[in-house]
Amino acid sequence: MSLTSAATLATLARTGPRRITDLAAVEGVTQPAMTALVRVMEESGLVERRGDPSDKRVTLVCLTEAGASYVRTRHQAGVHAFERLIGELTGDEVEALAAALPALKHLADLENQDRERPKQ
Repeated sequence: MSLTSAATLATLARTGPRRITDLAAVEGVTQPAMTALVRVMEESGLVERRGDPSDKRVTLVCLTEAGASYVRTRHQAGVHAFERLIGELTGDEVEALAAALPALKHLADLENQDRERPKQ
């Protein structure tokens, strides 16, 4: 799976259903490229298109259960990889990493805010 596909699935998991134009802006790709990507992910059973209940003219891209499961599995694999690697650090390195966690969380929050803003 491409990084853009994985990022798009993660965005949908984090923010809920989105318009293709919104997803394209968040992921920094063109609308036609996102349309093609969504079509491939739809054929793979990871996403589906649904009408927006508040505006029947709008189509939203939603995660399917398979898509949500994929995101959870990738997340868990990352957690396990970090657990294994952290287990190889010295005590001093673990303490330094723990001391850096608030700053790292702030960076992640900033990244999420930036990703959710449409790119100009």
